[in-house]
Amino acid sequence: MKPITELLREYDRARSYTDQLWRDLSPDEVVWRPREDFSAIGWHLGHQAHVAHFMVRNLTAAEPSPDPELDGLMDSACPERFRGALPTVERLTQFRDVVAERVHARLGAIASGHVGAPDQMMIVGGHLLTVLINHEYQHDQWISEVRSQNLGHALPDDPDTDTVRRVDGYLVLNPLS
Repeated sequence: MKPITELLREYDRARSYTDQLWRDLSPDEVVWRPREDFSAIGWHLGHQAHVAHFMVRNLTAAEPSPDPELDGLMDSACPERFRGALPTVERLTQFRDVVAERVHARLGAIASGHVGAPDQMMIVGGHLLTVLINHEYQHDQWISEVRSQNLGHALPDDPDTDTVRRVDGYLVLNPLS
């Protein structure tokens, strides 16, 4: 398994790719849904962050949610038809940024051994980051589909690295790199 410091760089690369998929869109495009039983790009953005923080806080360190009001909405258990009332782009951006800071802080502490059971947490942290990276890319695929097929915007190139490849159409962290 890759060292946590390398995986944190891959996490940042995945988040950067996500940003390329939505930062140039209007606020209306970010919250638009092709139909009621479909998730908007903004929901995917919030969900990516929600899952990242939920996993970090439940698997590595208990800490409160950075935005508890978003937790129910951004959970995939929330039926798609109830995912329409999304927060502003500014709030989604802040939520994503705070969660990324928490991921870096917690996983950085694990990488430096400043946790209880450091060897065990190194294993948990490596697998956790791999899942977070692949989850980010999983939702990027769905964001890409709305961006290109429904909104008519071009897609950015895939990340230029040997550490990521496509499997079944989805970008994933290449386990062989």
